[in-house]
Amino acid sequence: MTYSFQPRGVCSREMRVELDDQGVIQNLTVVGGCSGNLQGISALVRGMTAQEAISRLKGINCGPRTTSCPDQLAQGLEQILAQR
Repeated sequence: MTYSFQPRGVCSREMRVELDDQGVIQNLTVVGGCSGNLQGISALVRGMTAQEAISRLKGINCGPRTTSCPDQLAQGLEQILAQR
């Protein structure tokens, strides 16, 4: 199933993540933000469980910001898992 959410406090405007029935990330698409970095993150999390991605990405900051696109992905995944 594909879920979408709007990250806050970062350059990206929307994240769409497809999870299978076991909670494995099948695809991640990010609208806006640093294209190359986000394509790299998308490729790295593909095939990873949402829980593993959360544990690896949560708490990463972007410069002086208290969050980042990876952190926002982790927070979005947490919300998705809580609703499932």
